[in-house]
Amino acid sequence: MNVSQLARSIPESPTLKLTEEARLLKEKGEAVIHLGAGEPKNKAPINAILSSAAKLNTGDVKYTPADGTPSLKKAIIRYTEENYNKMVAPENIIVSAGAKQAVYNLLFTLLNPQEEVIILAPYWVSYPEMVRMCYGVPVIVTPEDGSFHPRMQDIEQKVSSYTKAIIINSPNNPSGIMYSEQFIAEIIDFCERKGIYCIMDDIYHKLIFDGRKPISAYKHTKKDLENSKLIIVNGISKLYGMTGFRIGWTVAPKALTGILTNVQGQITTTTSVILQAAAEGALTGIQSIVEGLRLMIENNRNVMMQELQSFNGVKITKPDGTFYCLPDFSAYNKNSLELSQLLLKKALVVTVPGKEFGMEGHLRLSYCGTIKEIKQGIERIKWALDPNSPNEIFIGERKLVRDWL
Repeated sequence: MNVSQLARSIPESPTLKLTEEARLLKEKGEAVIHLGAGEPKNKAPINAILSSAAKLNTGDVKYTPADGTPSLKKAIIRYTEENYNKMVAPENIIVSAGAKQAVYNLLFTLLNPQEEVIILAPYWVSYPEMVRMCYGVPVIVTPEDGSFHPRMQDIEQKVSSYTKAIIINSPNNPSGIMYSEQFIAEIIDFCERKGIYCIMDDIYHKLIFDGRKPISAYKHTKKDLENSKLIIVNGISKLYGMTGFRIGWTVAPKALTGILTNVQGQITTTTSVILQAAAEGALTGIQSIVEGLRLMIENNRNVMMQELQSFNGVKITKPDGTFYCLPDFSAYNKNSLELSQLLLKKALVVTVPGKEFGMEGHLRLSYCGTIKEIKQGIERIKWALDPNSPNEIFIGERKLVRDWL
């Protein structure tokens, strides 16, 4: 097949690949447990459903402005004021088909060929590939102290004259670590002194635990919005468990937002008016669903930590937020891809290899499913890896015997 070298160089998304493998196994009747998913099992908020249904019932399903409907942008303005203590204008906002497209649009708009983007490990799997798709160079910065929290000295050593942007994702996918307010203040100050764009991927910013409060990046910039290098990306996917609706947004200086609108207008034209109506319904409706979801995920986190702590040889860093943890399984196998494949084949448990996040030897485990799935999933992983665990286990209706340790 005669396709571009760039297209050939882009690998399949590992998370989507594993999700598809799990789906196919379930279709065959296998008792698969999915600890790799990044979406909770809640239903969409009723206000989102009613709002989208009302729009659909009118039959008036047409194009919207490329940067989003005025009413949704008004809801985003209100959300930004309430959660970031920042007043922004409609011209500062562009609505996209998910926060993922928002990040891609930004990279496409900002990068010239061979310009660099600083990406902090562990990182979301799509960041490096999106940078490459825009002919940029991803520069990975891994904490030298062995933690999941970035250090300014490590970042400063990797910044060059080619550095155009830094992506900050806190709380972090895949580790669940929330970066300290001191670090957020330091990185924003550093970016603005150096003229580097600071892209804050805040998609999990309110899904945090143990009494923590979301950090508003705007609190730490000394510049007004129009002259700042600070850009905020957010969306409804994680906050409301509305992953399938694909609505995200960017808050940026007006001049940059105008260019982002031109770019998006040539790619997707706009996002669906029905889905924008759903997002507006979620943002303006009863917000107790957000706290209910957060409490459920926090409880699931606690169960996951309890189960993992009884696992010999596994090193755990307790997540501060998100749906994920990133335990170190290198005592069992330093090759996370081999380990993940073993667990799927032998124990029918889906995990995501840490290698995909820049952390070899680790596995990303999701705790946004049910308590039963978490407990049974970790039980199966123990059975598959730990020689001190019972040699037999029931998976579905079948009794299995471990014969590979």
